[in-house]
Amino acid sequence: MLAYQCVPFLRTRLKNTGITDSWATLRDILSVQRRVTATFSQRDGRSLPVRKATVAEPDLMATYRALRISATPGGTKKLIT
Repeated sequence: MLAYQCVPFLRTRLKNTGITDSWATLRDILSVQRRVTATFSQRDGRSLPVRKATVAEPDLMATYRALRISATPGGTKKLIT
């Protein structure tokens, strides 16, 4: 139910900034960014996982700017375990 409310809101906001792509195209644009975790072994035997989003492609970056949201969702997280 929430998605049915979000989609028209997002499309209206994007349309106001000149992005008039179909919802199918927007889904394709939004689907390319990933969040990856790399785990490094430290000298003392502990592991250091680092989690970061991939770099947004130009179409995705334009969408993020239009929606006024960060192109690096979640920031960078380093957890020492």
